[in-house]
Amino acid sequence: MLVFLKRPVLVTTEINLNLVALTVVALLSRLWRLSYPRAVVFDEVYYGQFVSLYMKHIFFVDGSGPPLGHMLLAFGGYLGGFDGNFLWNRIGAEYTNNVPVWSLRLLPALAGALCVPLAYQIVLELHYSHYSALGAALLILIENSLITQSRLMLLESLLIFFNLLAVLSYLKFSNFQKYSSFSVSWWVWLILTGVSCSCAVGVKYMGLFTYILLLTVASVHAWQLIGDQTLSNARVFCHLLARGVALLIIPIFMYLSFFYIHLMVLYRSGPHDQIMSSAFQASLEGGLARITQGQPLEVAYGSQITLRNVLGKPMPCWLHSHKNTYPIRYEDGRGSSHQQQVTCYPFKDVNNWWIVKDPGKHQLVVTNPPRPVRHGDIVQLVHGITTRFLNTHDVAAPLSPHSQEISCYIDYNISMPAQNLWRVDIVNRESDSDIWKTILSEVRFVHVNTSAVLKLSGASLPDWGYWQLEIIGEKPVKSYHQSMIWNVEEHRYGKSQEQKERELELHSPTQIDISKNLSFMARFTELQAQIHLLGNALTWSSANIATLAYMLLFLWYLLRRKRNVCDIPEDSWSFWVLAGTMCCGGWAVNYLPFFLMEKTLFLYHYLPALTFQIILLPIVLQHVIEFLCRSQLQKNIFNSLIIVWFSSVCLVYHTFSPLTYGDQSLSTNELKALRWKSSWDILIRKH
Repeated sequence: MLVFLKRPVLVTTEINLNLVALTVVALLSRLWRLSYPRAVVFDEVYYGQFVSLYMKHIFFVDGSGPPLGHMLLAFGGYLGGFDGNFLWNRIGAEYTNNVPVWSLRLLPALAGALCVPLAYQIVLELHYSHYSALGAALLILIENSLITQSRLMLLESLLIFFNLLAVLSYLKFSNFQKYSSFSVSWWVWLILTGVSCSCAVGVKYMGLFTYILLLTVASVHAWQLIGDQTLSNARVFCHLLARGVALLIIPIFMYLSFFYIHLMVLYRSGPHDQIMSSAFQASLEGGLARITQGQPLEVAYGSQITLRNVLGKPMPCWLHSHKNTYPIRYEDGRGSSHQQQVTCYPFKDVNNWWIVKDPGKHQLVVTNPPRPVRHGDIVQLVHGITTRFLNTHDVAAPLSPHSQEISCYIDYNISMPAQNLWRVDIVNRESDSDIWKTILSEVRFVHVNTSAVLKLSGASLPDWGYWQLEIIGEKPVKSYHQSMIWNVEEHRYGKSQEQKERELELHSPTQIDISKNLSFMARFTELQAQIHLLGNALTWSSANIATLAYMLLFLWYLLRRKRNVCDIPEDSWSFWVLAGTMCCGGWAVNYLPFFLMEKTLFLYHYLPALTFQIILLPIVLQHVIEFLCRSQLQKNIFNSLIIVWFSSVCLVYHTFSPLTYGDQSLSTNELKALRWKSSWDILIRKH
């Protein structure tokens, strides 16, 4: 029974010393004097603001990408005990003592360092030699631009890390597929592929390009599995299901979780939340939540309300009127109704208040008990300060002549009767008997006489309209746009029938906490010293040549194979195609899309594409030695050239390292000597 005790329990493991050494050196290259310079460098001024907001739990919107990258930077600040108190107002500003510079730059530096062993492993998984793997890792290690980018509080090194981890994970999974499907390791690498892809997209939307590349490769491999007659239908289904869960379901779940955490951490109101919907703002602590706390939830006849347009473009604005009238004639000679102006005003104002009136009664106060307004009810909207009725008629709008003018009716006794009845159409209703609710209900107002819909055109009125935004009556349409939708933001029950007392009510601030009613998914759908970023010129040019050489060789082999001439063995051809798919494909999907983007591009935008090119470079060199060098003499000569070339790469790295690390003072002449091309922008300070 205790036979196993007769022999010792042994645990054996293999350690790749090359990999260990590369990782250690990479960590040293990225972490050495990481706190230097203790000043804001380039886009640290941009990302630092978001880190401070995270530390203070203040909501913000960053249109440049999803929140994972910002959260990782903020996590570094949290580890260092950063309190968020620093004014990120200019590049070059000295960090104060309360800013843990080392911690803030730590995670990008770790990510940049780990890209070195990842490159080594990727080349091995592509079935190329340790020499090629070592070459790829060393080129990543001494690439000046990658070092610079990873030593600062920036996102590119995090993006590249997750891109490479996703590629390595899929290659590992694919290789396990050949001999141990559904093993623990198979599952680990498959799931890690999906997780890494999700993280890449979560750092920057650019990560989507690599994700699409891997999905395409996985789809081709899945198609091949379907055609494998050795597999049963049940096993093929299991394969497809596993890939679907790991590469689609898990990434989507994780991507949503990034936003969930983001919104949980940023629970306080801030300057950015004004561009969000009223419901979103009300879910935040302070701000609109403070204003709306305690106000009635259900809109009733006699309610005093402000109506905010849901679109929020070109800016958030509220339905507004004032005593001024439309000019008798516009600049183009068209006449108007000369009625009271109705606009959309981008600031909170007493003239934004309206009273919901029952057309069959004269009273402007809420009865006891209140009579709630429901979907489909007919109402009149009375402007609180001027007590005139919201109106539209068959008169052209001032800037949109194909639409109807919206006004507050003035009786000029000229046979133009009031047309001031509106039907409440709750767009997001659950049933046709839904009650109109504060903040939560999205409402259209449909004019009873003409069926026109109250709409924000977005055009800015001339000076006679105080540059406020035009409101129009859109002719009957089957579909609807956000510019036609309104929600009640501030709300109180009217108590006084007398105008003077009512004006006092309207001027006083409002006081039901409805934040719990806004789900996460609803909130998610509103959102989706001298250091120079200078690359190793020899590596960049060599990587471009290698990419071009690969493409030409691939096309040559493809044409030859079409003629039944196989220049390389079938296994080598498969490895060659896979390497090109991952490396050339990775370069293409991370580079070519920028030609379609109308945005200012910086050098760091090219770094994800460059990384794939660098990994391809030693693969092309190995291929040349093995299949294009025919004799041993040719191989020896080519190996010698590689040694000379790599030594030159190291020399270029060393030459520009003062600009990479910013750790040496250089004279004017020394700086000028480093300006190899006139297009390089190296600042020279004059003392």
